Amino acid sequence: MNANADIKSTDARTAPVAVWSVLEKMTTEERAAWRVAEVENRRPVVERNLDVGFAFGWYAMMKSDELAVGEVKPLRYFGQELAIWRGEDGEARMLGAYCKHLGAHMGHGGKVHGNMLECPFHAWRYDGEEGLVKEIPYSPSIPPRVAKKCKQVWPVKEANQIIWAWYHPNGDAPMYDVVEVAECSDPNWTEYKETTWAIWNSLQNIGENGVDFAHFQYIHGVANMPDAELEWGEFTRKAIVRAKMGTPKGMVEGVITSHSSGPGQSWVRFEGICETLLIACLTPVDEDHVHVRYFFTQPNEEKDSRVAAAIIADVVKQMDQDKVVWDRMRNLPKPIICEGDGPIAKYRMFYRKYYANDDGKPRNLAKS
Repeated sequence: MNANADIKSTDARTAPVAVWSVLEKMTTEERAAWRVAEVENRRPVVERNLDVGFAFGWYAMMKSDELAVGEVKPLRYFGQELAIWRGEDGEARMLGAYCKHLGAHMGHGGKVHGNMLECPFHAWRYDGEEGLVKEIPYSPSIPPRVAKKCKQVWPVKEANQIIWAWYHPNGDAPMYDVVEVAECSDPNWTEYKETTWAIWNSLQNIGENGVDFAHFQYIHGVANMPDAELEWGEFTRKAIVRAKMGTPKGMVEGVITSHSSGPGQSWVRFEGICETLLIACLTPVDEDHVHVRYFFTQPNEEKDSRVAAAIIADVVKQMDQDKVVWDRMRNLPKPIICEGDGPIAKYRMFYRKYYANDDGKPRNLAKS
């Protein structure tokens, strides 16, 4: 069954919620197109207070199986054009896309030469570790300026069937590692089922949703606001929510455990009804645009079951409901918080460590 299908089952939700008026008349195909469509007439980045740059951390670039050995692909993330390739040794590498020679975009027409990226214009060849020009086939020498290490290098790692790249505005080395999630490499769990969104907002605002407890009742229609056990680490967060969940067989005690490592890696385990793991990949394209890919996996014995499909469909529906608000909202630097809102202020203080000054220290963001 398609994970995007609307599957009705008895649950603890109260309906209708206000945002459903935007979604209820869409067909499955129309909803899928809406998830990734450009938002017309959205307000400028500065007007929405989204002009705060990008938080450093590990971010998903693509699934591992989307990049073959010897293949080059163009990407756009962090307001930059990028080129990613897989060398003959099987390792993925990434650089800024524009050749330092005459500015050709190496993601379009570039090719792999051994483990190096070759520009399609004049065949200048770059390594992926330091961004150096290693070879110019027609020249006996390499200009000194392109023989020096680039300021912006891109450490790359593969884990959980995904290619991750480390972003830091000053080119600083990784401060923590990608977390490997056991189920992602377990043959007893299904292949990923995917849903994709373009969210026209900042990554910080999307992440804040997880500690905004009141919105669960008014955006998602839950009968009661959830209680969560929260843990805050140096670069990690964890939330455990215990709740009664409705199923065709009645109410079941369920547990939802959410993890994040830095701003770009999140995963959620759903237990109680049908074991489900969500790998949530959120990567900023521009200051007001985040590329979101949800990958779901479940135990093989649950494959194609009605309940398993319903769990995925419900999570996707909740993301759709949030998107209705996110695409148009304005960030308020000094929001008015009331009792019951959840630890929004604490979340913002925690998140600001990911914005770096030129000296590499956390920024003092007036707009946080």
